[in-house]
Amino acid sequence: MSDTENGKGGRASGYHGGGVDTVLSVEAVTREAAAIAQHVDADALDALAGNDPYLTIENLHAGYGKMEILHGINLRVARKQSLCLIGPNGAGKSTILHAIFGFNNIFSGAIRVGDGPDKQDITHLSPNDKLKRAGIAYILQDKSVFPGMTVEENLWMGGFLKEDPKDAKRAAEEVFEKYPRLAARRKHQAKVLSGGERRLLEISRALVMNPEVLLVDEPSIGLEPRFIDMVFDILADLQQNEGKTIIMVEQNAKKGLEFADIGYVLVSGEVAVAGSGDDLLDNPDVGRLFLGG
Repeated sequence: MSDTENGKGGRASGYHGGGVDTVLSVEAVTREAAAIAQHVDADALDALAGNDPYLTIENLHAGYGKMEILHGINLRVARKQSLCLIGPNGAGKSTILHAIFGFNNIFSGAIRVGDGPDKQDITHLSPNDKLKRAGIAYILQDKSVFPGMTVEENLWMGGFLKEDPKDAKRAAEEVFEKYPRLAARRKHQAKVLSGGERRLLEISRALVMNPEVLLVDEPSIGLEPRFIDMVFDILADLQQNEGKTIIMVEQNAKKGLEFADIGYVLVSGEVAVAGSGDDLLDNPDVGRLFLGG
């Protein structure tokens, strides 16, 4: 695709991180990313999680139908820590979130969650059980709210697994106390909310079950820049002040790595590079391929 076709007047932007002189196809990015891949062993991933991981993935092979997308993935993230997954399209980033939450087929490997050595094996639990029993919530990409329901009703739906509906309503009130912006619109249908307000509602609905781990898929997608900062501020508050563990896929790689404690670069269903968010921001190869310069 030419620069003119990108509509940038001779320059194209890469991953919202600045200008680049050359537009690379997904195939070219995948080839070049594979060329910079390092040997990332489990000990290195443990160290990035402070040698005290809360959620672990061991040698995971997973995909859709009979197609394997993830080829021996290992992952570690500690309590109150954030991990951002970046990489070219088709690398398997969202597939990792789907595997953790139970949205796809797991062929082998294990997913465990918990403190210390006695972690709960959640590999084959249903999504409902992963939310209710393991405290893992999935925040989908844009347009996952129920547009014809009010903001209040959307929050109640977030507590559908609670045994008593009154508990869901009490949790919704706690959300309204935390986010007055939503409280002011509690009786409005979700379809009239701005893009930033819808994303806030999506995040808030996941909080009704008071999860320990948030799987966040493309939090900035479709948002105006002024709302992107708002969403990342909300996520930072949830991590730093409420102790949530966050695993994120983010198309805006620069923004995601600036936010996250840890970053993984995925290529063709494998972890190619892993490091702190700051280390990946400073990595010239990562910058060239994913940060726009």
